[in-house]
Amino acid sequence: MINRRQLLIGGAATILGSKLSSGAAAQAGSVQTTQTASRSVRSNELGYVPVITPNGRSLPWRMRDGVKEFHLIAEEVDHEFAPGTRIKAWGYNGSTPGPTIEAVEGDTVRIYVTNKLREPTTVHWHGLLLPFGMDGVAGLTQASIKPGETWVYEFPLMQHGTHMYHPHADEMIQMAMGMMGMFIIHPRTPDANSVDRDYALLLHNWAIHPGTYRPDPSIMTEFDLWTINSRVFPAIDSLTAQTGERVRVRIGNLSMWNHPMHMHGVQFDVTGSDGGRWPQNQWRKEVTELVGVGQTRDLEFTAVAGDWPLHCHMSHHTMNAMGHGLPNTIGVNQREIARRIAALVPGYMPMGEHGMSDHQQHIDAGHMQGPDNTLPMMGGQGLFGPMEMGGMFTLIKVRDELEEGAQPGWYEPPPGTQAYKVEAVPDGLPV
Repeated sequence: MINRRQLLIGGAATILGSKLSSGAAAQAGSVQTTQTASRSVRSNELGYVPVITPNGRSLPWRMRDGVKEFHLIAEEVDHEFAPGTRIKAWGYNGSTPGPTIEAVEGDTVRIYVTNKLREPTTVHWHGLLLPFGMDGVAGLTQASIKPGETWVYEFPLMQHGTHMYHPHADEMIQMAMGMMGMFIIHPRTPDANSVDRDYALLLHNWAIHPGTYRPDPSIMTEFDLWTINSRVFPAIDSLTAQTGERVRVRIGNLSMWNHPMHMHGVQFDVTGSDGGRWPQNQWRKEVTELVGVGQTRDLEFTAVAGDWPLHCHMSHHTMNAMGHGLPNTIGVNQREIARRIAALVPGYMPMGEHGMSDHQQHIDAGHMQGPDNTLPMMGGQGLFGPMEMGGMFTLIKVRDELEEGAQPGWYEPPPGTQAYKVEAVPDGLPV
């Protein structure tokens, strides 16, 4: 049996000036632990495992007349990708992405949307089956929600699965500014193959030019920040689990690129999408799953001890402050030209003669100052030194004994399981 402390999810909240009713308090209540086979499954008093949104939260709700009521507020937000880069973004309820909406198949939801932006907006419920007039497309299914107005969307949830929400009004601008969120619908009848931990990750891209403080929505392909829940590594919260637990990672993509999401240490099952959890005979084993633009995918695995990377496998997407159109100077001795330029531009340092690691170490050590409000391309210190990763990269931290609510330190490999240095290659080794 896996021991764990009870995980307390959420707490009291106020929506539209009212406190949570007993129904919402149950949603935010303590998690119950039940045995299934050789492991434990955690669920709340409503019968499902609450979703964890790293660097985020789930939106509280109240029950009124048999309907779950939520309140989304579209507004400008101050956002930090990582210490050193902050912007004025747009989002919901003080954050980008907005809070995750959680409900149960068969529920009727009533979602109040208040517009505190200076331009009209709507909310489209991406992937949901609902009445035409609730689809949230400006000019087609409704008039736009003008600044200062509050509109109501109300519909029954006729499905389960991993879904998203975002505007369908001035969409290019509003999504580029960060307006999006996850919408998770739990099945009415819990699946026999339940999970112990359930995570929600939303992928996005940003164009934050050096020295600027607002995203550039005109960029179509050459983005410089690639984010998970609007954070870049190393400021993205790790996903945690105990050895042997069943973990689900729900990934949604509202960026402008497709992302091959790769997980180290396990072969995961691809088990679902915005079409819901698939029948088990449709699951497939993978280590990398392409999550296309506008798609969601559910990845499930049994946790194995370690600090395992989870990242996009497009290598430029695991760097921060990406530059475009810069010359490739690998192999070029630039010392003389660097000396001459430094006389005119104090602090100038060439990059790339032997690769990027030496350049990055100079930045990390404070020997080279970058532009205002711009992160180093790579960052994060691991147990053995610089990790030289950034952007769309995080860690799955699994421990045999996990203290709930605390981030584990670095995993130390057991004796005999660590790669090691030798002084020479053995004689006679074929090449």
